[in-house]
Amino acid sequence: MTQHLPAIVVLLTILLQFGTVWATGHAREKYGVKAPAISGHPGFERAWRVQMNTLESTAIFLPTLWLAVQYGFSLWGGLAGLVWVFGRVWYAVAYLKDPAKRGPGYMVSSAGWGVVLVLGVVGLVRALFIG
Repeated sequence: MTQHLPAIVVLLTILLQFGTVWATGHAREKYGVKAPAISGHPGFERAWRVQMNTLESTAIFLPTLWLAVQYGFSLWGGLAGLVWVFGRVWYAVAYLKDPAKRGPGYMVSSAGWGVVLVLGVVGLVRALFIG
């Protein structure tokens, strides 16, 4: 099971990305924001920012997760990755309701990413210098 945990995290990340795309499309239709516009109703703009912020965060999370897993931390990297996913979902839901309440979800996801980053760096350094 341990070796599959990172793959589960990647799948959950893909589903999270899909969810943010869906929320943005739904908001675009609900608030009448015609493509290619990315501004208009505040509800749409929140959904757009959630999608873009999640995409940006995913772009640094996934390579970091790969490093942690590649260099021997499948279990801990996977667990920290679950924390990241949980935090990003919390962030997204909170941001869609009230942008001022997005902070705790952001902090949880940042903590998960930070752990994955440390694991990746430790694993790489260990591989380079210890063998």
